[in-house]
Amino acid sequence: MQVTTIHEGPGLSIYGARCDARPGEKPYVEAFRRHSLAFVRRGSFGCRTLGASHELVAGAVLVGRPGQEYMATHEHHACGDECLSLKLAPELAESLGAGKSAWELGRVPPLPQLMVLGELAQAAAEGKSDLGVDEAALLFAAKFAETACGKEAGAAPATRRDRSRAVEAALWIDEHSVEETSLEAVARAAGLSAFHFLRVFSRVLGVTPHQYLVRTRLRRAAQLLAEGERAVTEVALDVGFDDLSNFVRSFRRAAGVSPGGFRRAARGRSKNFQDRLAAQALA
Repeated sequence: MQVTTIHEGPGLSIYGARCDARPGEKPYVEAFRRHSLAFVRRGSFGCRTLGASHELVAGAVLVGRPGQEYMATHEHHACGDECLSLKLAPELAESLGAGKSAWELGRVPPLPQLMVLGELAQAAAEGKSDLGVDEAALLFAAKFAETACGKEAGAAPATRRDRSRAVEAALWIDEHSVEETSLEAVARAAGLSAFHFLRVFSRVLGVTPHQYLVRTRLRRAAQLLAEGERAVTEVALDVGFDDLSNFVRSFRRAAGVSPGGFRRAARGRSKNFQDRLAAQALA
């Protein structure tokens, strides 16, 4: 089993797992240490747990709770499997409201509402989405909880306290935007669990905390690029991006032009881009 750490925090950890086991290899008993959701992205495998046998194919979810024993089997495939695995601390799992029975399902079959969010989480893990991977993973976990309960979570109106917390959190993100942070860190600053904080922040401000963080960094990058005094690499580091390619990709997605092109336009060297910006402003 090849395991890659994607995100690790006190409440939520995310891993990419690839198994190359072949039919005929002897299975062995394992046990879940935390609440677990493993979204199968490719291939297939079997699982014996809680007195039942399951076959999991792409789109299915292996479900487990702490202390639960299981045995992965490979009788019916010869191509291995790949999973996006979520590990949740007890407090976070409880905050989802799924109940004990949901964590004893063993398996959830391929369901469209889970499949699309599983792939969104994978895209976030690969830097192809402006959602944070922890945010996308929590959306996936929340949808699992809703599905397991047989109901959709209601969108209750934001309270005055919710609005205050969201605004205070946005100000905190503004102040700490150049630092390495996480959903859990901002949630702690707001005095909420990561799951409830994500819901409150998104409901009140219309963006997720990570989206707001990235856009804050991009806004500051635009300011520095417009001044035209620093190299693109230096700007990326100064505003909080530790990966130049991620910065360039995010900036291009937001502005429709590379950081270098934006700087040339800001200094009057790219009339076409200036015309495009003017057209967008008048639209």
